[in-house]
Parts: sequence; structure tokens; C-alpha cells
Amino acid sequence: MTTDQNVITVEELRRSYAGGFEAVSGISFSVSRGEIFALLGTNGAGKTSTVEVLEGLAAPSGGTVRVLGHDPYRERTTVRPRIGVMLQEGGFPADLTVTETTRMWAGCTTGARPVAEALDLVGLGGRASVRVKQLSGGERRRLDLALALLGRPEVLFLDEPTTGLDAEGRRDTWDLVRALRDSGTTVLLTTHYLEEAESLADRLSIMHGGRVVVSGTPAEVTAARPSRIRFLLPEGVPAARLPLSLRAGAEGRRVEIRTQDLQHSLGELLAWAGRTGTRLEELDARSASLEEAFLEIARSDAPLTDRVVV
Repeated sequence: MTTDQNVITVEELRRSYAGGFEAVSGISFSVSRGEIFALLGTNGAGKTSTVEVLEGLAAPSGGTVRVLGHDPYRERTTVRPRIGVMLQEGGFPADLTVTETTRMWAGCTTGARPVAEALDLVGLGGRASVRVKQLSGGERRRLDLALALLGRPEVLFLDEPTTGLDAEGRRDTWDLVRALRDSGTTVLLTTHYLEEAESLADRLSIMHGGRVVVSGTPAEVTAARPSRIRFLLPEGVPAARLPLSLRAGAEGRRVEIRTQDLQHSLGELLAWAGRTGTRLEELDARSASLEEAFLEIARSDAPLTDRVVV
């Protein structure tokens, strides 16, 4: 990946607050053009402090940041027309309608797309005449997204974009984000929904204690963690009868096997069950998930050594 392919470059970024607290402790990553990149982190990890610097809302205390080749803070007037920002919570005048709110925002946006087009993109076309105060929480999030898309941004920052949406609305938003990526928009996403990050992100970084502790594709991040097999043994069949090579752990009838080779271990387990005529109840076998990787990091008492897997 060459530098000119990167629309976001972060090198040894630090951000400190009054009193000497360092929220971001020398992190580095890059985001290439037309990529969905998820920046994840435990509470207090420093991801919000990082994103505020990328959006040009704050200056770094150290290191360098470039968005579209420019310093987003010092060259904000150059960068701002080319990016879209969806904050965690928008502050809209409650008595304006959806159309009035969007039209007002469009008046402050260079090269804004038509209001109706922006609302249709996020599924709010049918609510155009409704006052903002009458929108549901999920509909307000859709309005936030519509305003972020008004300027046809080259880089789109999405901060918890699907909070408050129902399952259908979340999936619709995922489809829209993928379509934006496919059309060339670069997306930097923060989310607490790990399924969302796993589904959407081309690459991701997880922060903890002000540092990036693991980076890569979702598959690469989870590949380093063991898969698991869970099941219930029948009454009267002790876990000690299982093949020793499976290294099974048991609590009563409930058994869990952790393995780096899911196919081999599952095959060995099923072969044993077939030979012995044992019925395995509630059998569940699955690869490691991003949630498991995240929880392992979250439970760490101290910042982990950086583990970049790509």
C-alpha cells in the first residue's frame, strides 16, 4: 500500500488533556481510498479523542495526521468540504421539519446534493414533512446520516451510526455504507456493535489504554484466537471418556473444547460419538468471533503490546 493510496494517515499520534492525562499514546494507522475502516475500543480507550483529531475538531499533542493529504486542523477550510461527519448525537431544532432541517444544512454545504435525494438515500423520503421532535430515535440517526452525505463526501466519518435503529434499519444502513464504499467513498467507522464492525469493515484496529493493540482484517484479528465446540453429554457419561487429544473442559454435563483446528477437532469428536453411540446434545461449533477478541482485550488490566497482524 503506497502513501498516495492512503486518504487517512496517522503517525505516532498523541493527545493529552489538562492535568497531563494522555488519552492517545502514539498510535499509527492508515486508511486507503475506498475502504471501510473500523476503529474500535474499550470505554476510555482513546478512540473518540483520535476521531476528533481526524475530523479537525482538535489539534494533536504530538505526531502527525493527514486527511486527503492535509492537516485536518490547520487546513480545516480545505479538508472540511471534502468530508462528511456523523456525530453520535445531532442537535437539531425540534420544531423544524425533516425537509427544513436538511435544506438549512444544505445551505451551509458546498455542492450539496438535492434534499430529496439525501432523504431518500436513508429512507426518510416518506417522513420529509414530519417535525424533528416527532421522529423516533432511529429516524433521527437516519437524519444525522443524511446530513453527513449531503456534500457527497470523499471521506465519511461515522460515529455509532446505527444506535437506536431496529434490525431492519441497521441492515439498510449497512447496505448504504457498502454502496458508498463501492462508489469510492472512504469510511471510518466507530461502533460498539461488534457484529457491525465484523460485517462492514475491510480492516480494523482495536484500541485499549490509548494504544492500538491489534490491527488487520476481521478474519485476521479473529484467526489468532481458538475456535470452540460446546455440547452436553448424556447423563452418566463422564467427560473423562472423551479423547485426551481434545483437551476438553467440563462443568457437569456441559463440555467446551477450544481448538486451533476446528475441522480436525470436530471430526475427532463426531467420530468418537459415532463409535461409542453417544448423543451430543446442543452441539455448537464455531470459529472465534470479533467479540471474543475484543473481550480478551477489554479484560486486560494493562495496555497490551501492539499486535499488528498485517
